[in-house]
Amino acid sequence: MAFNELTDGLPEPVRKAWERSLTSGRAALSRRNVLRAAALTAGAGTLAACGIPPARTTGTGDSTANAAKDLSDSEKEVNFSNWPLYIDTDENDKEKHGTLDAFTAATGIKVRYTEDVNDNVEFFGKVKPQLAAGQDTGRDLVVLTDWMAARLIRLGWAQKLTPANVTTAITTVDSRFRAPDWDPGRLYSYPWAGIQTVIAYNRKATKGKAVTSVSQLLDDPELKGRVTFLSEMRDSVGITLLDQGKDPAKFTADDYDAAIARLQKAVDNKQIRRFTGNDYGQELSSGDIAACVAWGGDLIQLRADNPDIEFAVPEKGYVVSTDNLLVPAKAQHKANAEKLIDFYYQPKIAAQLVAGIGYVSAVAGMAEELAALAPDTAANPLVVPTPEMTAKARAFRSLTEAEESSFEEKFSKLIGA
Repeated sequence: MAFNELTDGLPEPVRKAWERSLTSGRAALSRRNVLRAAALTAGAGTLAACGIPPARTTGTGDSTANAAKDLSDSEKEVNFSNWPLYIDTDENDKEKHGTLDAFTAATGIKVRYTEDVNDNVEFFGKVKPQLAAGQDTGRDLVVLTDWMAARLIRLGWAQKLTPANVTTAITTVDSRFRAPDWDPGRLYSYPWAGIQTVIAYNRKATKGKAVTSVSQLLDDPELKGRVTFLSEMRDSVGITLLDQGKDPAKFTADDYDAAIARLQKAVDNKQIRRFTGNDYGQELSSGDIAACVAWGGDLIQLRADNPDIEFAVPEKGYVVSTDNLLVPAKAQHKANAEKLIDFYYQPKIAAQLVAGIGYVSAVAGMAEELAALAPDTAANPLVVPTPEMTAKARAFRSLTEAEESSFEEKFSKLIGA
């Protein structure tokens, strides 16, 4: 499938955002870009070729009538699309996933698991034709970042979950994740993992100097030309808003413009070297850059490989987001998908997942289980944030369609995309 086919009908700023993602995606090191090119190539083929059954027409094209006949009782299967390297695997056999195998053993439901979500915008372009036509995409469960999950819900392309099928999730979802502005009460979605955007620096490259604020990144002459920010708009602008005393959950258009102007000044005076995806990791580890805005999931492995890598939570706050499980419109095995969601909200299962991927869990009681399973991981605040750290976390608010187009256009201009 060609690029223009995948992005047909998308706003130009969003189209550009995907072009950026082909070389600098948001996927963190546990979803390493080493597989990205191969995964994108596989995704460009037919759905059947990448493990997903072909779409089945089940409706009249009315995307608001998003439910289909549920075949869960007669077909004990669920088709699950996720990002690459975003699930626990067997050390001796990467094709085996302990938690998925445990789900099948407990329920008799077979999981067809496919790693074909390589980028939010790319994936949206892939499934948009089927969803817009009122067709089943061949997927019963997908993992998408909060802003893209919000888009599917807004368009009527996600199914409301049946409370009786997710009773464990309703009970154990942590209070911090219960009521995002794009899905209040978690009627359509539940978090798969939380993502933390913080500051990272190479202690050797900074000659022992700690870098703990966005102001240092943007203004410290000793860091000039050795700073990177992220090519994900919500993360770079969000953490800059916080440094300016603005809440990313409540900012205005003027606040946004002020943050862009501040970043533009740092670009113009060459304080910021460039905007990156997770490819900042190699430069940070080698010392080619001294400090950057970084994703917590990356830093776990970076710090394990290089003891000079440090991270800091800015005093003024940091940005958090989530990747979320949701059931697409016209999915054929909705009840089975809901059972899988509910399964992952058991604290013991959640701990096994976190031990495998190193991301923040939304499951209350998970930390105690993780401490018994992987005590070093449980003690890492990048995986289990401390209460003090959590108090500084802020989410980027949902955007209207007009805001998303305008803000992405301004950010694309800033980073030269």
